[in-house]
Amino acid sequence: MTDSAGGSQRCARVGAPGRGSGKSASETRWRRHIVGQLKHRDLSQHAKFQDLIRFYTQLLEKSSLTKGLLNHSSRCPSADSSCSVSSLKKTTGELAYQVLELQQQIKIRESVLDEQHARLVEGERRLEGALDARQALRGQVEQVQADNGTLKAEYDALLERQRAAETRLRDETLREGRLLKDIIQLKQQAAERLNSRNERKSRAREAKLQTAARSKVTMDSCCSAPSSPETSETPARGHTRLFRSASASSPRILSSIRELFEKRRGHSVCSVEEDLVFPVRICLSARVPARALQVLEAHEQGINAVRFSSSSDLLATGGTDRLVKLWAVRAGSLSHRATLEGSSGGITCIEFDPAGFRILAASYDKSALLWRLDDSAPKLTLTGHSRKVTAARFSSVHQVVTGSADGTVRLWDLQRAAACVQVVTVLSYCSDLVCSENCVISGHFDSKIRVWDSRMVSCVQELPAPGKVTSLDVSADHRQLLSCCRDDCLQLVDLRRWSNDRVCFRAEGFKCGSDSTKAVISPDGCFLAAGSADGAVYIWNVSTGNLETRLPDKHSSPISAVSWSLSGEYVVSVDKSRRAVLWSDI
Repeated sequence: MTDSAGGSQRCARVGAPGRGSGKSASETRWRRHIVGQLKHRDLSQHAKFQDLIRFYTQLLEKSSLTKGLLNHSSRCPSADSSCSVSSLKKTTGELAYQVLELQQQIKIRESVLDEQHARLVEGERRLEGALDARQALRGQVEQVQADNGTLKAEYDALLERQRAAETRLRDETLREGRLLKDIIQLKQQAAERLNSRNERKSRAREAKLQTAARSKVTMDSCCSAPSSPETSETPARGHTRLFRSASASSPRILSSIRELFEKRRGHSVCSVEEDLVFPVRICLSARVPARALQVLEAHEQGINAVRFSSSSDLLATGGTDRLVKLWAVRAGSLSHRATLEGSSGGITCIEFDPAGFRILAASYDKSALLWRLDDSAPKLTLTGHSRKVTAARFSSVHQVVTGSADGTVRLWDLQRAAACVQVVTVLSYCSDLVCSENCVISGHFDSKIRVWDSRMVSCVQELPAPGKVTSLDVSADHRQLLSCCRDDCLQLVDLRRWSNDRVCFRAEGFKCGSDSTKAVISPDGCFLAAGSADGAVYIWNVSTGNLETRLPDKHSSPISAVSWSLSGEYVVSVDKSRRAVLWSDI
């Protein structure tokens, strides 16, 4: 049977070329494909049933052996035929048991095969889903790449525009500097020409005056007789009284000088009122406050600074809410007058100008701001420090000094568009500063007080302090310097001697509440006032060195600053919990 099948197959293969010579090549390829698939199927099924075929072959061998034994027993009966039959039955039973086991294994394999087939189908389904998700993600990636390309092109364009703008800014800055130098040079030249012309005119007038003084005066006919030297001098003196000085009789000089200053003021940030000279108010006797006249919530957040104006009828407060508030002082009460805005950080220090038209404030936003009292928007912003500005003071009508946590002290000229004209680097945190007669005094966290000559920009003296300096204040007569330190001590230094000799003021219960606690000297220089961490105001007598009074129970948090009015009537204290208290003895 096998030989016949093989022969038929060989005949088919031999006859295939003859029969297929008339068929197309596509049918031949299909046949080959079908044959290959059948062979692949035969191999896969043969591998799965290899164990079954082997057991089946063994079963056939044993069955053939059984048949041989039966045939042999039938041909040669003997005495041991019963034994052969029993052994045959035993063998047959074992084979039947093996067949059952094999059938059970086949069922198990079929169940495993069905499970694996189901898992294969599930895997194919998940693979199709993953392929679809991969295709979707690939589309998203392409979209994101396209968007990134667009954004990169826009960023490159913006970067080029920024570089071009920076280049233009640098060019304009250089041009502005050159123009400013040229303007200053032209002004100097014009002033020199004007001075030289005025000097020539003045000399010419003086020469004329001298010539007229030497000349003789013709007398009337009644005085034609010779006169004595005494009588001859009298007409000469009377003649000289007919002339006035050149400064009083030359309106051209006055007008030219007035025009020069008016031109200079045209490029200045100062107004006409600010150029006026105001008398310095002197307090003969300050009152020691005894009770609180008013307690109010002045700000929405903590208050850091407070200052009276030179007229004592206006009070300014500044806090961490980035506002400066002005309060009118009338009849022992405070009423809100205006709010100055524009700072992007908390206020650390406040200062009125000597004329009382402007107010200066230091801020956490690394700048100092200048307002006019009739305008809520800042008139100037002084920028240049790299950290918060802790102090800002007027050194003159047109100059401002600022100190910062970056360890620098800067001098600003308000007449030159608020330009920074001097920078002094200390490399120590500057907590406060004051100005006194061509010198700037600064306090620092390295426990030193430094005195600077504003004309030479040099440190002329260093005074040691017992701890971090939190504040400085100078008396109205510029003779005494008060410093407050973190060692809970106030020290008074005589500026006329510039020695290390100083007077210390302490009190039981007094404790410096923060690194920016402000202490002040009374306007008559007889008392010192400072706020404590326990919410009380302590006042010392300078002449005795003892504690004069203690004002408690009005503040619920550490007092940050104290200010004494120049009239000597009022004291105002502010704290970190938004509260301001007006004290007096009236």
